[in-house]
Amino acid sequence: MKNTHIALGIASGVALGAVLGILFAPHKGEKTRKKITQKGNDFKDSIKDSIDTMTSSIGDKYDELISKAEKDSDNGNLNLKKEKSKANSK
Repeated sequence: MKNTHIALGIASGVALGAVLGILFAPHKGEKTRKKITQKGNDFKDSIKDSIDTMTSSIGDKYDELISKAEKDSDNGNLNLKKEKSKANSK
């Protein structure tokens, strides 16, 4: 989670810096507003991509854990059957 917070902080800082840079740039108001809108859209897309990546990563970890749990459960059931078989044969 800390890496996510760091990445979000860096992305926010970059976006804020870009907006402030545009605001103080010597351009006409209309051009400046267009640049701010574009930077805002770029930032929104960047955040969306980060969230999609994080969600995908969480989903992959979840699937991996479920698969491992199922495998461990199958192995446990197999071992239990072997032990029952040994106990019944004695």
